[in-house]
Amino acid sequence: MEVVAIGEMLAEVMRPDVDMPLDQPGQFIGPFPSGAPAIFADQVVRLGHSAAIVGAVGNDDFGKCILERLSKDGVVTKYVNVVDEVATGVAFVAYFRDGSRKFIFHFGNSAASFLPSADEVELTGVKFVHICGCTLTGGGRLRDECYRLVERAVRLGISISFDPNLRPELLSDVDAVREICKPVLSHASVVSTGLTELLVITNESDERKACEKLLNEGVSIVALKLGKAGCRIYSHEAFVEGLPFDVEAVDPTGAGDCFDAAVVVGLIEGMPLEDIARLANACGALATTKLGPMEGAPWREDVESFISRFER
Repeated sequence: MEVVAIGEMLAEVMRPDVDMPLDQPGQFIGPFPSGAPAIFADQVVRLGHSAAIVGAVGNDDFGKCILERLSKDGVVTKYVNVVDEVATGVAFVAYFRDGSRKFIFHFGNSAASFLPSADEVELTGVKFVHICGCTLTGGGRLRDECYRLVERAVRLGISISFDPNLRPELLSDVDAVREICKPVLSHASVVSTGLTELLVITNESDERKACEKLLNEGVSIVALKLGKAGCRIYSHEAFVEGLPFDVEAVDPTGAGDCFDAAVVVGLIEGMPLEDIARLANACGALATTKLGPMEGAPWREDVESFISRFER
């Protein structure tokens, strides 16, 4: 394995049309395999690299849905516990015309926290361990095993990739969130983040100052996700602006995780930052073109063909 992701594995159920609130009766579609770490791992594999997911699902049809998808794509799932005691975690989501989303998460009391011990994970040959902020804010054993895996990885010289991807639905205290993220952020070599999360975790009000703060504290790469505006990548040596790809977006969920995976893949392959930005933007854009958080994650040949067509 080259990459290991750890955290929640969820089934996602969504409203089929915009402006359908979650507090009113109406139709849903799904289930779709989801969970930020799982989406990340799936995209890594679809880009041609090996990845494993550390997590847990219930012994139910939602868990089966998730595991079948990941296994079919080639994600290593031997570190996924299937448990009888509780159900697979679920996320309900609604989209709105202004581009916002509303989530209801059910994973705090789900199978998600029944994941294996981080000490069981074989790390020989692993280049990156990826951690998500939404996993950390889930608390309990989820958070503890993330911390433990980071500590093991750092001792072995493995790089840490971190996406704060903070969800308002899971937050209660911003200062507490900073403390929760600190044990991972202090060891991260790559931080892929949206602007809001960047400013929250750094306690800064300016993008450039926030990125400089992370770089001065030991981060090597800050990949700033800007949605329709593309991305900006900061390092000690360079600053790159990645132009966006124009697509018809139908479902933005998972796009950031696909972006994160492309950044890690680009670094594994030794790509210049300009090429990493291009690949990450393309994966993020294509991820939005299908309903379901993993359904738009592109295979390597498809994203390269997409980039070639777009740049003609």
